[in-house]
Amino acid sequence: ADLLGAQPEGIVYGRSATQLAYDFARHLSRDWGPGDEIVVTQLDHDANVRPWVQAAERVGATLRWLTLDPSAADLRLDDELDDVVNDRTRLVAVTGASNLIGTRPDLARIADRAHAVGALVYVDGVHLTAHAAIDVAALGADFFACSPYKYFGPHCAMLAADPALLETITPDKLLPATNDVPERFEYGTLPYEIMAGVTAAIEFIAGLAPAGRDAAPRRDRIVAAYEVVDAHELRLRRRIEEVLAGFGDRVVVHSTAAARTPTLFATFPGRHSDDVARVLAERGIHAPSGTFYAYEPARALGVEAGLRIGLAPYNDDAEVDRLAQALAAALA
Repeated sequence: ADLLGAQPEGIVYGRSATQLAYDFARHLSRDWGPGDEIVVTQLDHDANVRPWVQAAERVGATLRWLTLDPSAADLRLDDELDDVVNDRTRLVAVTGASNLIGTRPDLARIADRAHAVGALVYVDGVHLTAHAAIDVAALGADFFACSPYKYFGPHCAMLAADPALLETITPDKLLPATNDVPERFEYGTLPYEIMAGVTAAIEFIAGLAPAGRDAAPRRDRIVAAYEVVDAHELRLRRRIEEVLAGFGDRVVVHSTAAARTPTLFATFPGRHSDDVARVLAERGIHAPSGTFYAYEPARALGVEAGLRIGLAPYNDDAEVDRLAQALAAALA
């Protein structure tokens, strides 16, 4: 709750963000039917696409898409938002940031439109939470899911929502299991040792706050820490962008949106990204090749695979230098 600016009573634990999306697609679609519309985007990881697609198909609801403009590396909100999100919309599923190209769509604008027509907003915040301080209310997210393994924690997931909203949702559950919120959404015994690891990871993030904040509330320390992290990652990202630009037409960078995380996705005309990733790995640089379950964005970009270069708080200038040397060897 401190990490996400949410209420503790509105935090639901799950095994993965994929599992939580499938769970809530099942819960929410009980009230959908023909004539209802569900909106997904071409920017999302498939974990925030396929559960909603399949739920809509199962109940006969209509599926609508917010599409990706490859030239802008962002959603076509000016052209599509008011038409796609309309009085028939029941839910909009959208990413907080693309795990493939880093784009941060205008969540507040999307949420304002969705709420104006009475729709709910389900945000996949898995990638965004690793790089930015989250305030679920400010983002306009009715549901916000993230995975601690993206920010130094163990493999699990959590969903934040207003407890009052969760009270309106009736999941399938065991008869003797509690009906209290949020526990009624958490099947079986919780993984307490994993939950302890999540707390430790969040304490670590709070510990990155500048000196002198030790006595501040944990939420304040988390927000201050992300300011430092953002400045560090942005500086390194700009250095890497300069490196990539130096290779001219031998590298195509698809991460070009104005608002984005320090994640860069690139392809190499005449070369397969697998080969480039292999050379980098031999030199101690982990920048993998693939599409990383971002099936729809990859299709919209027209690529089968690419190299993803991601930054974290522990990366440094020496590693950027090694990346530059390794890319020079790979593209020679």
